[in-house]
Amino acid sequence: MTEIDLIVHGASQLLTMDPRLAAVGDDDPEAARIGVIPDGALAIHGTDILDVGSSEKILDSYRAQKTIDARGCVVSPGLVDPHTHTVFAGSRHLEFGMRMRGESYLDILAAGGGIHSTVSSTRDASLDDLVSLALPRLARALRFGVTTMEIKSGYGLALDAEIKILTAVRRLDGEQPIRLVPTFLGAHVVPREFVDRRDEYVDLVIREMIPQIAGEKLAVACDVFLDEGAFTADEARAILAAASNHGMAPKIHAGQFTDQGGPGLLAELGGLSADHLEVVSDEDVEAMARGGIVANLLPGAAFSLRDSFPDGRRFADAGVPVALATDNNPGSSRSENLPLMASMGVTRMGLDCAEAWQGITSNAASAIGMSDRVGSLVPGKKADLLLLSIPDFRAFLYHFGVNHTMAVVMDGKVIMKGTPV
Repeated sequence: MTEIDLIVHGASQLLTMDPRLAAVGDDDPEAARIGVIPDGALAIHGTDILDVGSSEKILDSYRAQKTIDARGCVVSPGLVDPHTHTVFAGSRHLEFGMRMRGESYLDILAAGGGIHSTVSSTRDASLDDLVSLALPRLARALRFGVTTMEIKSGYGLALDAEIKILTAVRRLDGEQPIRLVPTFLGAHVVPREFVDRRDEYVDLVIREMIPQIAGEKLAVACDVFLDEGAFTADEARAILAAASNHGMAPKIHAGQFTDQGGPGLLAELGGLSADHLEVVSDEDVEAMARGGIVANLLPGAAFSLRDSFPDGRRFADAGVPVALATDNNPGSSRSENLPLMASMGVTRMGLDCAEAWQGITSNAASAIGMSDRVGSLVPGKKADLLLLSIPDFRAFLYHFGVNHTMAVVMDGKVIMKGTPV
């Protein structure tokens, strides 16, 4: 019998997210697609998963220093939030009131509010301030079961301020449990001081920001906001090509308000994910499917802005992997509740329950280039998992807006225990 560090056993359902591991039959095709093992168990050694299977198999094959009895719980991978803007200063609750009275997001942005307001507050904040402000946001996300999170810059829009944000992400990665994945978004909007010199700002992003940020290894990906009021397709192409040349994976905000061909551009460049996608052509959907681009959908933004939700069913039917994210940011989606986004994926975006689970685990990991490490419970990946106080994986989405997390395990260690609320 093999000696290991930890066994988690007795799970009413173990969600491996790998259909090859499913121990259910054709009577529950959704469960089969996400690799459900009834009475499932995990063998964990060090920080990684060593084996998965039935509780009988794992308990007969391994002896562990510690065990966790998961009877009555669904055990899932740790959740992956693949699109957030968690590091920022200031609040835009007054703008929220303006939008609820009928003013549009783009009108507020054009008048100097929106992203520009957050840029001003974030530039004024110190590095310590940004870290302190982000810590409770990350703690809330952890309580909802998020163990891996992408954080974008983009509220600095100047070299020193963008570096300050990404340095805060690096510090936060070491000061709290969630595994953080940094993305450079210097091309969020053109800052006010460059409004009549946008070519100079694009040049600044390409020639100064990208080389220095890449050189200091502050970001693993580069994003561009391609839409009305932000950047054009030609500008996005130049910025993302430069980022790719410096080893940063291309990503794109596209189709939130208008169709500018962003997903097709990203597929051409070979990127990770196209995000938002409320307005996108059939040609771009087909290009994403051919190029293996993840559709990273953000229901919180559509909900908060009172816009139409992106059509998740359209992407899934076209063979495009669908991820779901909070888009946690101070303007259009102020929420750390990733499970709620998954529920909206089902109730408002046409996904089924298995697809919604993939959207916050395996597909979300692919959207940030982390599928080799997180997002599923299979041998060789990180031992990041949740114990959920629910009778079935569908109840996680059905009983929405609340927290079902009983425990969070990361790298094989219990880092949070709580009472579901």
